[in-house]
Amino acid sequence: MLDDLRNAPRNQIVLLHACAHNPTGIDPTNEQWQQIADVIQERGHFPFFDCAYQGFATGDVDNDAYAIRLFVSRGMETLVAESFAKNMGLYGERTGCLHAVTASADTIPAVSSQLNRLSRATISTASAYGAKIAGTVLQDKELYNEWVEDMGEMSRRIKKMRELLRDKLVAMKTPGSWEHVAKQIGMFSFTGLSTKQVQVLRNQYHLYMTDDGRISVAGLNSNNIDYVAKAIDQVVRSVN
Repeated sequence: MLDDLRNAPRNQIVLLHACAHNPTGIDPTNEQWQQIADVIQERGHFPFFDCAYQGFATGDVDNDAYAIRLFVSRGMETLVAESFAKNMGLYGERTGCLHAVTASADTIPAVSSQLNRLSRATISTASAYGAKIAGTVLQDKELYNEWVEDMGEMSRRIKKMRELLRDKLVAMKTPGSWEHVAKQIGMFSFTGLSTKQVQVLRNQYHLYMTDDGRISVAGLNSNNIDYVAKAIDQVVRSVN
């Protein structure tokens, strides 16, 4: 990744996942983020953050904002596309916001004007219902604290499901290594299953995931984890 950033022409827009990378579930360490920031700054690239899972990576909204705050602390201009669809349970509302960080306050009117023009031309007026819910939660201290606690609980539950799926596959001696399932973070897991295996899981076992083997770990629970693990075990053994 660092080589690609160095070899890219100068002044490129670089799209980065702030946390809980989708689909791999693998985030850079803080030290690696610093290296990424070094190269982007050296090459004059513009960082554009996709922040769709804040709070679901580590269970801490501040920890999950590390990369964004690192770039901003270095004086870098950036855009942050933030979604509240997952971490506030507003998936059907597609609620979010776009943060623009500029090097100078003098730039803000021009940026605001351009964003207003783009918004008007593409979506006209955004839906207000989800935005009002998100705004209420973020501005009320009691609701905000409850929201943060809920995300921590959800993050721990997802981590537990990862570990449980790994343990069950290991216990059945399912061919291959499954440690990556537990090491990844966030809502999704890149299982390593092939397209053929995914199709069998879909058609015979009614387990649904993308063709590249990405599964939603948030969809696992104590009632279906055994079924999912056994299905994966059988498919891995029978489908090459």
